[in-house]
Amino acid sequence: MSPVDHQRAELRLQKRQLRRALTEEEQERAAWQLARQLSTLPLFRGARHLGLYVANDGEIDPGYILSMAQNQRKSCYLPRLSKLKWRPMVFAKDHPEAVYELNRFGIPEPKTSHRNTLIALELDLLLLPLVAFDTKGNRLGMGGGYYDRTLSHLNRQKQWRRPRVIGLAHELQKVDQLKNKSWDVTLDGIITDQHFYPASIDA
Repeated sequence: MSPVDHQRAELRLQKRQLRRALTEEEQERAAWQLARQLSTLPLFRGARHLGLYVANDGEIDPGYILSMAQNQRKSCYLPRLSKLKWRPMVFAKDHPEAVYELNRFGIPEPKTSHRNTLIALELDLLLLPLVAFDTKGNRLGMGGGYYDRTLSHLNRQKQWRRPRVIGLAHELQKVDQLKNKSWDVTLDGIITDQHFYPASIDA
């Protein structure tokens, strides 16, 4: 393991421990504060097809955002693992009657047909989890590369404008600087329970 990889692994462990140590009340309050901030942003108000996630491992919960979006008649989608190495995730439509099943990581995902799924390019806004971030839009994930491979079109073709990609996090997950790998997708911004950090002109 290179020194940079070792630093990333240590940081990943540290930040995961910090977010898991938050109490249920602290998690609930942070999720509500984040949702209130996001609801004021034009990139959320203008989005019709919205990708979210099911919180796991102390990640900040986008449940309030999901409820707000559905009340505004936005179409909401959750990640579903696929068998394609070059596109490891698709996004399955979520609704109140949706049936869920656990994926191989034990995370619930909608059980649905192919016609009710979208690829990332078809989303207007994708809200994704992270382990650590800096204010330039660099993100440290869990290490599997699922989002980076799913969003690789954004690295290959800079003219692509969909989806807008925003990371959701607790403020305590912020660091001064992250060293990204060549395949890491840079976020358009990060929103926490305390601040919005735009990282691109379009955010």
